[in-house]
Amino acid sequence: MSSFHKLSIKDINRETNKAISISFNVPENLKSTFKFTAGQYITFKTIIDGNEIRRDYSLCTSPKSGELKVAIKEVQDGTFSAYANNTLQAGDTLEVAPPKGRFTFTPNDSKTKNIALFAAGSGITPVLSIIKCALEEEVHSKVILVYGNKTTEDTMFLNELLELQHAYKERFVIQFVFSQTTEDNAIFGRIEKSTVNLIVKNKYKHVDIDDFYLCGPEAMINTVKDVLTDHGIDSERIHYELFKAAKSDEVTEVTTNTEVTKATIIVDDEETVIEMSPKQTILEAALDEDLDAPYSCQGGICSSCLARIKEGEAIMTQNNILTENEVAEGLILTCQAHPTTPTIVVDYDDV
Repeated sequence: MSSFHKLSIKDINRETNKAISISFNVPENLKSTFKFTAGQYITFKTIIDGNEIRRDYSLCTSPKSGELKVAIKEVQDGTFSAYANNTLQAGDTLEVAPPKGRFTFTPNDSKTKNIALFAAGSGITPVLSIIKCALEEEVHSKVILVYGNKTTEDTMFLNELLELQHAYKERFVIQFVFSQTTEDNAIFGRIEKSTVNLIVKNKYKHVDIDDFYLCGPEAMINTVKDVLTDHGIDSERIHYELFKAAKSDEVTEVTTNTEVTKATIIVDDEETVIEMSPKQTILEAALDEDLDAPYSCQGGICSSCLARIKEGEAIMTQNNILTENEVAEGLILTCQAHPTTPTIVVDYDDV
């Protein structure tokens, strides 16, 4: 279920002073394994300084391109991002898990749609994949991008986006937002309430936007979501993906009346019964038993550790992904889920 495949690096390109893109060679026998939907991510696994590191990075190409490519921005104190930006070279090999993710766009060329996307910084990565897919595979649909950065020099894929805008000038428009420089036809500042209002209530007020896609820091996403909701946009039309976990003071406190939970964990059609403390997350308990449970960020912002509760109950300390309906159906992020009943059955296969 959490299988990894060794892939060699085809090419590395520097996108900005702090960001690179990496493309991979995918052998013929793994082409179907690494087939993806626009907006999905892949998980890397490697050893750095003796420690196993897993990280998720969004694909930035269109599914029709035949190219498996991600972008990695070096962040302060970032273990893998620093390693990727400063050490990796073409020809090196990484262990890579097949594409996953719920922040996706599935094209339907029988429909004509309008989509608006809000991205900040490296949040452009999955958004770029969605933009390319929409332009290539929905030949009558229109795309609006609002993209925030500090300066043009910090803007990932700037030239590629401008080329796309030129190639699809009747269907693709970009509103740049820069917080540290003034540029022609760009907004000075950050993506905030006034920016969203400018798009939906001013510049494109006559455009019936079908879906909104948001990716970037939590504050930006919450701002855009709140404004869209205030304008009566249905939550089902607002899709988002966080690149950072919620702050620690926003977590849910776990209370339970049981000191030990008997947990049945189902992974790859195998059942394992363990005893665990409710103070542990279900993922922690599974990994302590050397079960091959899937995981990556362990911060509640990816869906790698997704599972379904078949019996019993659990509470998540954080949930930035699942909807109320999905939670009601029993879906949990096991890296955030603590059992609250004496017994629980958790199925990683039924998701």
